[in-house]
Amino acid sequence: MIEIRNIYTVGQLNSYIRNMFTQDYLLRGLFVRGEVSNCKYHSSGHIYFTLKDSKGTIGCVMFAGSRAGLSFRMSEGQQVVAGGYVDVYERDGKYQFYAKEIVLDGSGLLYEKFERLKRELEEQGMFSREYKQPVPRFIRTLGVVTADTGAAVRDIIQVAGRRNPYVQIILYPAIVQGAGAVPSIVEGIHALEALGVDVMIVGRGGGSMEDLWAFNEREVAQAVFDCAVPVISAVGHETDTTIIDFVADLRAPTPSAAAELAVTDIREILAQFSAYGDALDRRMRNIIEEKRSQAGHWKLRLKIASPEYRVSQKKMEMISAEDRLQERMRYLLERRRHALALYAGRMKGLSPLERLCGGYSYVEDEDGGNVRSVEQVHRGQALRIVVSDGVIGAEVTELKAGKQGMDGEE
Repeated sequence: MIEIRNIYTVGQLNSYIRNMFTQDYLLRGLFVRGEVSNCKYHSSGHIYFTLKDSKGTIGCVMFAGSRAGLSFRMSEGQQVVAGGYVDVYERDGKYQFYAKEIVLDGSGLLYEKFERLKRELEEQGMFSREYKQPVPRFIRTLGVVTADTGAAVRDIIQVAGRRNPYVQIILYPAIVQGAGAVPSIVEGIHALEALGVDVMIVGRGGGSMEDLWAFNEREVAQAVFDCAVPVISAVGHETDTTIIDFVADLRAPTPSAAAELAVTDIREILAQFSAYGDALDRRMRNIIEEKRSQAGHWKLRLKIASPEYRVSQKKMEMISAEDRLQERMRYLLERRRHALALYAGRMKGLSPLERLCGGYSYVEDEDGGNVRSVEQVHRGQALRIVVSDGVIGAEVTELKAGKQGMDGEE
């Protein structure tokens, strides 16, 4: 007969085991290397997979909230290093690995070191924008810290020389890989800073994470941060990222791009000067034209205000008034001439001469008085009869009183 002293439920046992896992500091944060197997992307966003090697397997999960720690898509057979913790799922009584970040094997440990230093420097404020120095647009000296052989220095010299051959390039031939690289790069930064170059490029050509590691060391990052000269980082290819990329004042994806950022194309400067010259010429022409117009305006005003102009204007007014007066006089004379012609016509109609021409005659006595009645004459009296073409002398021989008709009968 077995004596039973303490009896636990399954849930209590699983909870106890989970507490043991929780209290183990090693299991709360570790990195596991293995081959990916049974990888499934769930519709919820979680990733379920197994890590295995020649001696065992372990179930793993990466929750959707941790997917930022995965920069590639996982697939069967990949060799990876996963960072996270081990915990027990109480309901099933199973322990599994909860991944927070996953990198491909080979760069996993370096990547973890990279991320740790990156977080530390970011917390210290070395990545803050307020510490970034502006890169001057126009420079005379360009400092370069890189290897004196290789594609990087050739690309920088070629691009900078093409963009502006008048910029002086000062190269510090640094060791950029392996032992001695870190102090060599730091010394190069200090040396070019002491020379007072306008801008400095620090970098090298592409390579693996191990090849570029000198630019991920704290000493190099600190030298870049402390440098009084604006620093452009140019390490590796466009996809490569190093610590000094975050510390530098400006990051270039390649050494060639760094030279383009550091050296302004002289053709752009000359084109800008030409544009400024054209704009200045147009402005000057506009100003001259405006002043010429103003001068013409004031000249006209002075001319109008001058005594000579005023006398001339008065003369013109007098000539105009004279013309108007003469025109008025001609008009009045014409009217008077016309009226006179009318009066003359009327007077002509009343003229005795006109009557005489119509067959009438005019009788005068010896004294020139007009004889208009028989009572004014007597027999034997001499009379003068005026006709249209002369005078006829006559003597009264007969007197008859009474009115005469048209035919001469009483």
